[in-house]
Amino acid sequence: MSSVPEGDIRDYDGDMVGHRYLGKSGLKISEITYGNWITHGSQVENETAIKTVHKALDLGITTFDTADTYANTMAEKVLGKALKGQRRESLEIFTKVYFPTGSKGPNDCGLSRKHITESLHASLKRLGTDYVDLYQAHRFDYETPLEETFQAFADLVHQGKVLYIGVSEWTAEQLHEGHAIAKELGIQLISNQPQYSMLHRVIEGKVIPASEELGISQIVWSPMAQGVLSGKYLPGQPIPKGSRAADSKGGASFIKRFMDDKTLTAVQGLHPVADELGITMPQLAIAWVLHNPNVAAAIVGASKPKQLEETVKASGVTIPDDVMWKIGEILADVANTDPDDTYEVSPKKRP
Repeated sequence: MSSVPEGDIRDYDGDMVGHRYLGKSGLKISEITYGNWITHGSQVENETAIKTVHKALDLGITTFDTADTYANTMAEKVLGKALKGQRRESLEIFTKVYFPTGSKGPNDCGLSRKHITESLHASLKRLGTDYVDLYQAHRFDYETPLEETFQAFADLVHQGKVLYIGVSEWTAEQLHEGHAIAKELGIQLISNQPQYSMLHRVIEGKVIPASEELGISQIVWSPMAQGVLSGKYLPGQPIPKGSRAADSKGGASFIKRFMDDKTLTAVQGLHPVADELGITMPQLAIAWVLHNPNVAAAIVGASKPKQLEETVKASGVTIPDDVMWKIGEILADVANTDPDDTYEVSPKKRP
């Protein structure tokens, strides 16, 4: 089963960002999706964040991904302010639920009916909208019956407050189980949001085959491996000032697993590949994930508007199969391809 309607995987309009169908649905999203995980409400001043969102709109990005837990609700507030006054029908707004916010009481986490319902209403208020296009289970909740979770999602769909349901970092088995329950309830589970990049390929073994069977697309985060695939980090050299690896507010902790000399040396071997294609290293990284037909979108962030001008040029780039093979060879010794790692992401107990 194809994850998109046959014969219409991508649509392009001149130099604008292409759009792809999300899962086995009629919803199209921009294949370059703007995400504000680490930036809004924390690393970037609100005024700059708003200007960056407006630049994304100018460049043809229509899809925006956030979560209630990002910057402890502040990311949603900033995004809501940035999108205020825009034509709602021209946007696809995504958010997520699972992690705690606020006082972090006993029911302020997970995928119970109570937490899902209360979190969605709070997110709508912060985002300044009556509905979200995609509401995502940020992780799998081992402490809540899956039937309860999807019944709560179904109720919100039937109320018109949520249009589609997605998940994040679920295993192949969890996708199968969730998809079956969603189908019984008459709602659509159409997406999964995993980490995916040239250096982190764990979803290829089990998650993507299951998703292709079920009609579920991937909306991937960290396609540039937290910036390592930009090539700016050099083995044996000091960390550049102002970079994510130098950010003590959280960026450094996320990127450190890619910062060993062996990985950084291998990444430098990608420069000739990018040069051969006439694109930059960041563009190569994004085009690489978009080469996978099960990927509907690559989530990108930006700390300033100008960064997006180069990023969006990855939309529509075609990487020949022989070049894809060459990339695989260059990174063979440093890329994580272990499908069992997909079972280690969701916590066995709520935070």
